[in-house]
Amino acid sequence: MADEKRRRLALVASKGSLDEAYSPLILATTAAAMDWEVGIFFTFYGFDIINKKRMNALKVAPIGNPAFPEPIPAVPVKVPNIIGTIPGMTHVATAFMKSWMGRANLPSIPEFVEMAQDMGVRLFACAMTLGVMGVDQEDLVEGAELVGATTFLDFAADADVSLYI
Repeated sequence: MADEKRRRLALVASKGSLDEAYSPLILATTAAAMDWEVGIFFTFYGFDIINKKRMNALKVAPIGNPAFPEPIPAVPVKVPNIIGTIPGMTHVATAFMKSWMGRANLPSIPEFVEMAQDMGVRLFACAMTLGVMGVDQEDLVEGAELVGATTFLDFAADADVSLYI
């Protein structure tokens, strides 16, 4: 019987908020656990996910986020989104998100990134975005591959699944 080709997942992570950081990491580690070959291309604000200086400080923006705020048991209807304009609500929304992730026993973003790397997930950092966003290569986690879009496109061309998250 011929050897089966490993399945491949190519993800693009362009958003750097706390809630948006979990999706590519969950998908990547799940696919890696299924013995898929996985690569995540980090670009624009997605750089924050692999930026050692910023990855611990990712936040959730409550304004314009239809899932926020969390329903309050004492209030029979969902609290209006306008509540997100109150000063300090980004901190509150971030605390809610961290609480939800903690209750679900999910690792923090830095722990997730490390776990993904340990599982063989390739972290592609967009070289063009590095300059555009004013990020130094030294700010990126150890092992992140600084590449051009063509390198990632070559990887993605052979992917069984490609997602822009």
